[in-house]
Amino acid sequence: MIIYNVTSNIDERIHQKWLVWVKEHIPQVLATGHFTEAKLTRVLVEEDLGGVTYSVQYRAKSREALDAYYKNDADKLRQDVLKHFGESVLSFRTELEVVDEYTVTEK
Repeated sequence: MIIYNVTSNIDERIHQKWLVWVKEHIPQVLATGHFTEAKLTRVLVEEDLGGVTYSVQYRAKSREALDAYYKNDADKLRQDVLKHFGESVLSFRTELEVVDEYTVTEK
């Protein structure tokens, strides 16, 4: 399984507006059909640059699904953030391969 991680640092002046926007954006990404779920998390470290940092982790259905997302949908969805926020949001993307998963079973 592949996790497509988007980490974004948001200028504090637009933080609340971005948070409302991203909660609408994530369902649009999921609607492409290439992912099974997404998690929005706040990064709990202070950035030297300031701002507030979040990570969105999308679970891709497969490597092929992620490649199809890049080919068919990514550019349009990335342009949307630029249109709304310009350089007030700095993002970078990481691909992660799940090697193994563990859970705790309560007794």
